Amino acid sequence: MNKTIKLILCILIAQTAGVLGSLATVPSIPGWYASLNKPPLNPPNWVFGPVWLLLFCLIGVSLYLIVQTSSAEKEAKTQAYIFFGLQLILNTAWSLLFFGLKNPPLAMAEILILWGAILSTLIRFWQINKLAGKLFIPYLLWVSFAAYLNFGVMLAN
Repeated sequence: MNKTIKLILCILIAQTAGVLGSLATVPSIPGWYASLNKPPLNPPNWVFGPVWLLLFCLIGVSLYLIVQTSSAEKEAKTQAYIFFGLQLILNTAWSLLFFGLKNPPLAMAEILILWGAILSTLIRFWQINKLAGKLFIPYLLWVSFAAYLNFGVMLAN
């Protein structure tokens, strides 16, 4: 398989989590989410889509870099792939818990686990390919901000 196809597939794998999460998110925004009290620094709704699109592209490129790194040990790559998949599943699950079930406390507990999974993936990717690890940093920062927002919504409602 050529490199361009691999890159596109890696980005699509990452973007799939965003698409699945949006199925729970988008219907809840105009009604339930709009009615919530939000914490300070809550950005306008239109910001979230482009940010997540970019972040999923970055982590897709990161995955591609791991796929293309032939010098890594098989076990290290296997662990990296497992953590990558886990954090994608947890990312989608957060959207289902927060927006689908409308349960900010449960989503808060889950986002802390998600944060740990992202950090674990970042570390494993970094050990294989430093750029791949660095591409996870904006994602970790954004999920940290999302945790702040989740916590703020939980306290204010």
